[in-house]
Amino acid sequence: MSNFFAKKSIFKRGLYVLLTIFLIFSFTSCSSAATNDKPQLEDVNLLMSTTTSVNDTGLLEYLAPILEEDTGIVLEWVSQGTGQAIQTAKDGNADLILVHAKTDEEAFVAEGYGLERIEIMYNYFVFVGPKADPAGIMDSGLTASEALAKISEASAKFVSRGDDSGTHKKELKLWTAANIAPSGDWYVSAGKGMGDVLTMASELQAYTLTDKATYLSMKDQLDLEIVVDATDDLLNQYTVIQVDPEKYSETNTEASDAFVKWLTSDKVLALIGEYGKDKYGEALFTINFGK
Repeated sequence: MSNFFAKKSIFKRGLYVLLTIFLIFSFTSCSSAATNDKPQLEDVNLLMSTTTSVNDTGLLEYLAPILEEDTGIVLEWVSQGTGQAIQTAKDGNADLILVHAKTDEEAFVAEGYGLERIEIMYNYFVFVGPKADPAGIMDSGLTASEALAKISEASAKFVSRGDDSGTHKKELKLWTAANIAPSGDWYVSAGKGMGDVLTMASELQAYTLTDKATYLSMKDQLDLEIVVDATDDLLNQYTVIQVDPEKYSETNTEASDAFVKWLTSDKVLALIGEYGKDKYGEALFTINFGK
């Protein structure tokens, strides 16, 4: 009988040991799974070259802490006109770019500097100007090029970015479409970013071309109205392109890959698609990734 109880005791102890091992294994597995939700990156620092129009909306400041919480990636960015933003990447000083000038983006990829263009979101360029509207273009139903022609005819003050940015390139295409080479005292080339140009246009009571998002984010500081809004020829597409690691061996490919995966996730696309609604009454960007 004593042997029976001894064996039973040993059996119970064995069960306790097995149960303890199982619980430890389960806890470790769960902890590992939680840890593995974040990519295991050797270098979490990621540098993006982007446009002043993206920066001025506050979108990156909004997304950066969420990115770090979700992935561990610490995003830093430099904001410039699209031409300079692309050149920064060409110089090997960025891991990826977020810009809005399709022709230049396609050349960047075709020349081997970047991987594929990934269209993420869009908004519209708009013309803003003084409430007095000296060119008479507000609510006129004019196309963007027709509106520029009216501004030119009236010699109404116009402030151009003049900085080789995506906005500046768009403006030049619209002048070309209108068969006009703008010049004269009424046409001011600022050589500045979008926020500075809007402030200048407000002070001068001039017209300018801006992305709608930046205007809405600064509207309360400006004495300007939207005078031409969201016509077909004012579509403004934003695109992400990773720098090609075969051309730049020092690029942080791991973090760049993880960032693009995160950026194009349903969660983050939804966040971008809602950004601005609470403050401005409408979203600053419309998502078109995968469309």
